Amino acid sequence: MQLNRRHLLGSALTLGAMELFPGISHAQARKLVFATFTGSWEEAHRDVLVPAFKKASGQDMLLDAMLSVDQIAKVSAARTNPPIDVMLHDPGPALVAISQDLVEPLPVASSKNYKDLIPEAQDPMGPSMFFQVVGLTYNPETVKKPPTSWADLWNPEYKGRVGITNLNSTLGTGFLVEIARMHGGNEGNVEEGFKAIEKLKPNLAAVAANPGALAALFQQGQVDISPGNFNAIQILKARGVPVEFVAPKEGAIAFKTSIHIVKNSPNKALAAQLIDVALSPEVQGKLMRSPYLVVPTNAKVKMDGEIAKVLAKDTADMKKKFVFQDWKKINENRSAWIDRFNREIKL
Repeated sequence: MQLNRRHLLGSALTLGAMELFPGISHAQARKLVFATFTGSWEEAHRDVLVPAFKKASGQDMLLDAMLSVDQIAKVSAARTNPPIDVMLHDPGPALVAISQDLVEPLPVASSKNYKDLIPEAQDPMGPSMFFQVVGLTYNPETVKKPPTSWADLWNPEYKGRVGITNLNSTLGTGFLVEIARMHGGNEGNVEEGFKAIEKLKPNLAAVAANPGALAALFQQGQVDISPGNFNAIQILKARGVPVEFVAPKEGAIAFKTSIHIVKNSPNKALAAQLIDVALSPEVQGKLMRSPYLVVPTNAKVKMDGEIAKVLAKDTADMKKKFVFQDWKKINENRSAWIDRFNREIKL
């Protein structure tokens, strides 16, 4: 049997992983599984991160797209032999994963790129590989006057045309908190937010299961206006879907998205390598460009193009313009909010 370079490299990496982590057997050293998010995130990571990882490691990897809550549930159910090696989380679920001992530290001393992250993105338990920004998204062909405030979603002219997501997504929970804040509430008190969403029902066309499903509703012409992720909208625009993004006058929501090594992963060495590739200026620079337009966390990547034009010129500018929520406080009641939303917000 002839051994090609890729086979030898793969064997060497497997043996290396087994040497670093003696408990790993050949059977356990399966293909690396990265649980990314649904929709545009999966697309961006398949197009950019997967080939970059293969180039760096010589290894293939699998993407398993799901919400953070589903990632946590899967890993919790199989702690000793998790089906996922690397998880991606928004701030709330990241805190849950850490508190439940589902993840372990990145070996930052051996990371090439960790030191180049902006200080806010540096956390050994899960460095942030990008920022997300949530504002108002709308169809300019049907919404002639661009919205300027979250309050515009209650405008009677949008009856049956508004879309939102449920609270299992960070987009949905973040939106609820901002609506509560508009009516005097905060991260610890969203009662007024629930009342406002109840009043929004006549305008609601759909409550999507996740941000990817919400973006698809624009593509299908089922909604004309909604809260939405900046980068998801940019990918739709690149496909020719009539949709625009605007930061509401109250401030768009911004939050970090972190990447984590799953505890008891049989692929810890490869997981650490994937994370380092994800933090690299090469990958973050590509993801910042059209059609993905993901806000980078590596300080070596200079913000430009649509991100600099619409969102912020740099991270200092971003801190001035956007709303950062207290997810530690939000997590104290989020499960109860999700249950209540699922009971009460039915179309």
